[in-house]
Amino acid sequence: MNLEKLSNVFEPQLIKEIEQFGIFQSFKEGDVIIDFGKYIRMMPIVLSGTIKVLKMDEHNKEILLYYLSNNESCSMAYSCCLEAKKSEIKAIAEEDTEIIAIPHVKLDDWLCTYPSWKNYIMRSFNERFTELLKSIESIAFHKLDERLINYLLEKKKFSGSSAIKISHYTIADELATSRVVISRLLKQLENDNKIILYRNEIKLLSNFG
Repeated sequence: MNLEKLSNVFEPQLIKEIEQFGIFQSFKEGDVIIDFGKYIRMMPIVLSGTIKVLKMDEHNKEILLYYLSNNESCSMAYSCCLEAKKSEIKAIAEEDTEIIAIPHVKLDDWLCTYPSWKNYIMRSFNERFTELLKSIESIAFHKLDERLINYLLEKKKFSGSSAIKISHYTIADELATSRVVISRLLKQLENDNKIILYRNEIKLLSNFG
């Protein structure tokens, strides 16, 4: 496995332990990496690709929490591992993705042994907490059209492409609204010459945002 990207994050000895105990896994777009109600025995670190993390609300609707990309990890998975409780999240590969899965038995040990691991975990919690606050703020205070624009900009950022392959239904599901509403808002953006709609694809134009 190639852990070169992690050399800028962890000290050499910890990299060796990650190579020794970590489990390399690859997933295709759409694969479920972590599912609701399952015990989590590992914490994923993303080597390549993007993972979206979802939570289910009281009406059993999935709500997007945040994305994970290069060198990032899921703090909620870390918490579930340490507390040996069932997952409250679902993690799905947004595109073809490679991770290194860190066994739960090593998570606590490395906190006491490697300063870089402690810093990484604390930074991860802080970043995910900030993203969750942004999500709550977006749901509570922003209009749906603004949330849609920010959502598409995030997709562009993580994919590195202005052509976003996604269905109206998926967008509606992740923004906790109806497909009809999303289709109407997307059509308005197209009429404003900010996007071009194709079947299961949205092309963001240069004046989008």
